Amino acid sequence: MKKLIFKKFLWDVTAFFILTTISVSIIIWVIQAVNYLDFVSEDGHSFKVYFMYTFLSFPKIVSRILPFMFFLSLYYIYLKYEDNNELIIFWLNGVKKIDFVKKVVSFSFLFLFFQVFLTCYLVPVTQDLGRSYIRASTIDFFPSLIKEKKFIDTVSNLTIFIEEKDRDGRLKNIFLKDKISDSESQTIYAREGSIIKEKNSHYLILNDGKIINSEKNKKNIFSFDKTRFNLSKYSTKTTTFPKIQELKTNILLSCIYNLYNNSLENFEGIYLQCNFENKKPVLNEIFRRVFLPLYLPLIALITSFLLLTSKDQFNFKSYKLKIFLLSIFSIIISEFSVRYSGINLKNNIIFITLPIILFLVTLTIFKQRTKKS
Repeated sequence: MKKLIFKKFLWDVTAFFILTTISVSIIIWVIQAVNYLDFVSEDGHSFKVYFMYTFLSFPKIVSRILPFMFFLSLYYIYLKYEDNNELIIFWLNGVKKIDFVKKVVSFSFLFLFFQVFLTCYLVPVTQDLGRSYIRASTIDFFPSLIKEKKFIDTVSNLTIFIEEKDRDGRLKNIFLKDKISDSESQTIYAREGSIIKEKNSHYLILNDGKIINSEKNKKNIFSFDKTRFNLSKYSTKTTTFPKIQELKTNILLSCIYNLYNNSLENFEGIYLQCNFENKKPVLNEIFRRVFLPLYLPLIALITSFLLLTSKDQFNFKSYKLKIFLLSIFSIIISEFSVRYSGINLKNNIIFITLPIILFLVTLTIFKQRTKKS
């Protein structure tokens, strides 16, 4: 009987968690997807790149909201069971409150392992895969970005100005500035032109114009009747290399290991500059992935203080509010500890042990309260 009612309680928590997490994640994903429309409207990527990049950001959203949604699920189910007098069934069947909480805390470790899986493996993999679509992307929508009397700098080191563009795509009075290096540039003017696509590459066909090559203080001017300018050789301004949040966990751990052992020559990482300047952000990310989930058992324990009161008590509403605020405060503390980790070894030890210390203190208080109740 005890196992059955425990299974029902844990299933209710899990079902509510899945439903609310998916719902909230979709809402955040849609809002984020709207913000990512700049990939198409300003950076010239295709809708396929846009969709894949936004779709692959979904696991990251889930991992970020998981602690709050876990707390909300426990909080809601506790109150629901209290309102329906279902918690009394546990006490009538001889279940002690401390044993009940032990079950809930043990249950929280499933969410802890799930979040570690997300943060340490799935999120970096999907984020890097999303970035790979941008790296492999060409400026497919570049022709649609060309507008009259507007400077276009969608791609790196190239600025285009078009005075007039008709419905057929013919361009008039075209100015281009190609920055080849810090001391060398090329400026092109043409009376007419058009953009064509051949074999997945875009070309700008220019007619009746001049090319001005500038190198330091020297300038060479050439006239042309017709020339062909390859637009596809230019890369988008969108960041194409992975950010620290998108790198695999083993790469970050390898960087920290080699930093502390003064063996950076052994570090193998293409996209990460492993040096002491990047030590803090790398440690921040490791803390976020590995140690932030350790707060989930603490959140489960704090929320379980709802078991120590009942809806019949006059201060029940204020007590619910206190537990809610205390749980939110623990989530804030977890984020705060991650942000300020990596400063020095002392701080790191404090932030690593903090969730464990808080859990033990909270558990001691809970045991004392159960003896009085």
